[in-house]
Amino acid sequence: KVCRLRAQLWRRSMADPKGFLTTNRELPKRRPVDVRIKDWKEVYQEQEFSHLQKQAGRCMDCGIPFCHQGCPLGNLIPEWNDLIWRGEKAEAIDRLHATNNFPEFTGRLCPAPCETACVVAINAEAVTIKQVELRTIEEAFLEKRVVPLTPDRLSGKTVAVIGSGPAGLAAAQQLTRAGHTVAVYERAEKIGGLLRYGIPEFKMEKSIVDRRLNQMIQEGTRFRTGVEVGKDITGSALRSKYDAVVIAIGATNWRDLPIPGRDAKGVFQAMEYLPWGNKQALNELDGEPTINAKGKDVVILGGGDTGADCLGTAIRQGAKSVTQLEIMPRPSDERPSTQPWPTYPMIYRVSSAHEEAGERMYAVSTQKFVKDINGNLKGLELVETEFVNGKFQPVPGSEKEIPADLVFLAMGFTGPEKSEMLTQLEVELDERGNIKRDGEYATSAEGVYVCGDAGRGQSLIVWAIAEGRSAAAAVDTYLSGHTQLPFPIEPTARPLMV
Repeated sequence: KVCRLRAQLWRRSMADPKGFLTTNRELPKRRPVDVRIKDWKEVYQEQEFSHLQKQAGRCMDCGIPFCHQGCPLGNLIPEWNDLIWRGEKAEAIDRLHATNNFPEFTGRLCPAPCETACVVAINAEAVTIKQVELRTIEEAFLEKRVVPLTPDRLSGKTVAVIGSGPAGLAAAQQLTRAGHTVAVYERAEKIGGLLRYGIPEFKMEKSIVDRRLNQMIQEGTRFRTGVEVGKDITGSALRSKYDAVVIAIGATNWRDLPIPGRDAKGVFQAMEYLPWGNKQALNELDGEPTINAKGKDVVILGGGDTGADCLGTAIRQGAKSVTQLEIMPRPSDERPSTQPWPTYPMIYRVSSAHEEAGERMYAVSTQKFVKDINGNLKGLELVETEFVNGKFQPVPGSEKEIPADLVFLAMGFTGPEKSEMLTQLEVELDERGNIKRDGEYATSAEGVYVCGDAGRGQSLIVWAIAEGRSAAAAVDTYLSGHTQLPFPIEPTARPLMV
């Protein structure tokens, strides 16, 4: 009798007990390439809910769910997998929202370190955690379960959040729900930061951002667009006006490539280019975009997600050719022995943009931007590289030139912009050039906090949201003496990523 009772409890504590053995991993199909490159809509087709339930049923009773360690937000992954498998959508979205303000963002944009930490992934394909998360929130929006959560009472305290990316929005929403009056300052014309201006429409349609902002407005969060702190309002004035300030400006100081020919006409940073693609996709332009890849040979320096975003955008603009360069050698298809489970492995990955067109070149370095007599870019001088004694060395005799009318630099970011705002707020920087903070996200200036990439350095969207939530809890404690907001991570925490 005791054994039968234990078996019943075991079966209820997880999804399908044999799901990971009987069901193969399956993701939604992408729309055909020849169809999707003609528009800017998201690339994935809808998956039948019954199929999704089977995928959720692959989540096993693994004892220690390492997916929790892989996820900086501490998402309760086995719990909402089980609830989706059982068709209990309302309970599933409650468990998901308990740790993540914006699962519709992470479900589209996060590289899913939770999946590489999945116990099933030790010797099989991981549970489709990211897709279950995305569909859970989309079902909730469809069934109108995402409603404003207004505070029971106002605290009388005011908070300014500088920056409206995922970290700033997460901090703002948490602080608003705690009863504080929160205003988000954004220098761009619309709210969203990189979510709006850096992520292409085919990866996440901007209506997804807008519907969440509508919820935040109804909750009481105030947005101030077109206001650059440091110029339109000084940092010192902001500190005088508000009881606390949260800096969430991201790491927007892009890495450059100071080599001969850098001044050629046609060399741009990725973040100079991508906003034009989004404006074109949303029909916000009267004519052609200022930076347009149509009919041109395009080269992208950088093999990461930003480079892939440039690739997909250039394809939709009608580029003649697109080549993506990476100084590192091509990653292996399998997890390297130096990056064992449950760490996030550097393996060869193919994004939707890579399926569509273009060539990927590995282990090459750009030596010179080649200009014509008018100063226009016409090509790149490349050399093959090899990694020797901790440095990339050119391979003698491997030099070559490739044509290029446009080059986009997608080589990452080196920290927050060193603007007048930081001086006015009287914050210090650390040895890496990020805004210095203590274990409670507080800067060297009284009442000023920092979260996201501005304090952490360039990182993932899931870390930005987690830090925004944590910083909100620290600010709430500072203002009220205590907090009921969750505090998922400390600034020193690091993911299971190499």
